[in-house]
Amino acid sequence: MSRNESRTQAIYQITNREPTVVEKTEPLSKIWACDVFSLATMEENLSKSAFKAMKLTVETGSALDPAVADVVAAAMKDWAISKGAKFFSHIFYPMTNITAEKHDGFIETNSAGAAITEFTGSLLIKGEPDGSSFPNGSIRATNAARGYTAWDPTSPAYISNTDNGAVLMIPSVFMSWTGEALDKKIPLLRSNAAMNNAAQKVLSLMGETDIATLNSSCGAEQEYFLVDSNFANARPDLLHAGRTLFGAQSPKGQQFDDHYFGAIPARVQVFMQDFEDQLYRLGIPAKTHHNEVAPGQFEIAPYFEAANVAADHQQLLMTLMQSTAAKHGFLCLLHEKPFAGINGSGKHVNWSVGNSTQGNLLDPGNTPSENLNFLLFCGAVIRGVHLYGPLLRAVIASAGNDHRLGANEAPPAILSVYLGDQLEKVFQDIKDGVVSTSSDGGVMDLGLSQILNFKRDPGDRNRTSPFAFTGNRFEFRAVGSAQSVSGPLVAMNTMLADSLNWIAEQLEAKLASGLDRAAAVVSVLKTLMEEHGNVVFGGDGYAAEWHKMAVEERGLKNIPNTADALPAFREDSIKKLFESTGVFSPLELESRFNVYAEQYVLSIEVEAKLVVDMAKTIIYPSATACLADLSLTSGSLAEMGIELDTSLAQSVAANANAMLQAVERLSVAMEKHDFASIEEHMQFCATDICGLMAEVRSYADALEGEVADELWALPKYHEMLFIK
Repeated sequence: MSRNESRTQAIYQITNREPTVVEKTEPLSKIWACDVFSLATMEENLSKSAFKAMKLTVETGSALDPAVADVVAAAMKDWAISKGAKFFSHIFYPMTNITAEKHDGFIETNSAGAAITEFTGSLLIKGEPDGSSFPNGSIRATNAARGYTAWDPTSPAYISNTDNGAVLMIPSVFMSWTGEALDKKIPLLRSNAAMNNAAQKVLSLMGETDIATLNSSCGAEQEYFLVDSNFANARPDLLHAGRTLFGAQSPKGQQFDDHYFGAIPARVQVFMQDFEDQLYRLGIPAKTHHNEVAPGQFEIAPYFEAANVAADHQQLLMTLMQSTAAKHGFLCLLHEKPFAGINGSGKHVNWSVGNSTQGNLLDPGNTPSENLNFLLFCGAVIRGVHLYGPLLRAVIASAGNDHRLGANEAPPAILSVYLGDQLEKVFQDIKDGVVSTSSDGGVMDLGLSQILNFKRDPGDRNRTSPFAFTGNRFEFRAVGSAQSVSGPLVAMNTMLADSLNWIAEQLEAKLASGLDRAAAVVSVLKTLMEEHGNVVFGGDGYAAEWHKMAVEERGLKNIPNTADALPAFREDSIKKLFESTGVFSPLELESRFNVYAEQYVLSIEVEAKLVVDMAKTIIYPSATACLADLSLTSGSLAEMGIELDTSLAQSVAANANAMLQAVERLSVAMEKHDFASIEEHMQFCATDICGLMAEVRSYADALEGEVADELWALPKYHEMLFIK
């Protein structure tokens, strides 16, 4: 029996699949948000006073009367039961990148022993999941395990429908018994409140009188790979690490750019339709989907929403994506770099701030040089990225994202801001003290009568920038595909709050000195650009010249990996930032460092164990089987007087032996535990362990190109990427 039987069977199963027939789906108007306890649903099920109170809380974040919670709980229970739910869950988001849930039944028994359904306001408001095994970064001792969940009424409850039944899901925060945040949601809500408070001050100084509550918004573009489950099940590295730790590059990869925006494979299209119908039922506004650059890679992008709701929806989207893919015979890979040599996957976070009265404050309008509110808010972003670039790098740091940052189509690990030609000129003119005028992009005229002329944007897009202005928002392109968007949103909201507070102080002083508003704004922004303008860069972020210029001439930091990035959480400036805005206490911030550092080390250790195991039990046996075959063939031919060139056998033997020697060095390194600090442990993983894993892989990948195909057990890149 050949060693590649699992590969052969996988290819047979895939290529002989019965085509999936697309079932006729219900129209969007009928299914949209039908499984969401939305404001529209509340209006139908609550009294007028209760609905008015809930609407005010959802739109402004104001406190809710506990008595209203009882009314909401009863209506929510009746609605959920009508949808087939027998259980409810306070769903929350611990400091991992996943969701957590514990299901409780609506069931109670009365004095007669009969079963009744019950769901009170107190049950809605608070849960106690324990959660002692979640990472807490030393906030809690092992013997202090109590944890609470609390209902977040600003994010709508919904029904989770699975083959095993329906459950009412209640988005919640998660905290310790002593009140420290143990999740991703509490800091996000706090950061939005801090941003709102600071923005209100600036807008008031600008003469605005009717100022609604400000909120940040988020639209996250999600990239992912799909690999047939038959292949994935034969790859321990994909199943346990989410990426291929071995694999020679396919002769054809993405060099022809023929996958990008190409025709979506029929089987993938069926998956997408099923997946997106589920999203629509949950009120998640999936807007676009398409083939991405790498073969086997795809993207889905939702329309923007309020940041808190968008973060909850993003977590739900990832969960649904993976479960739906499994139903269609795929493994959905959210790892940032599942395959070497081709593009990795990101999660571009489109971020803006605004409200119902002043609108989107990062929308420049037709004449940005005259839009003072926009200039102040955009300037605040520039200052924030310059001061807190290392923080932005830290919140997107992970073992997976380290493989992607700086590679093709992924922004480098130097945080800079791209504004586009028009805006960059406006801010440079302010810095230089020159009167600036706005210019538009003109009209696109191709000279073809059948093609209608249209207005061209005043600036291009820069895909090499990690933090780029894209018309009416900033796009944080460096976020990893497997990551929660909450961490980046917290950092962006908080740095914006800090900068707006600084602007408010400066603006107040300028106005008090007698300057009019326009002159005061220009004066503040001139100082801002003189101190922080070095972070603005419109060129090629991949160029070696930029890397040198950024560090040596502009004083920016190049932070290549997670081991170098995470210590930013311990910098005094970052501690002061979060404590002054009320987003994190020093203890809560330290806990994030500890959790993320531990997750990094554990991720590398899991990969190292897989490398050792796969090299010894899968790859080396394939090499020895090849040598045995070559030896047998050589002996048979020698009896016939035919000499066989032995160079291939010698190369296979040399690579197999070198691989085992590298495996032994890796195994010895993995036994090291005498580290003075977690920082030292991370650096050891980033350099020694990762270096040794790469060495083992180099020999294994060379063997893949030498060992007979029928003897190679692992599914190959060209199979996994191109056979759907």
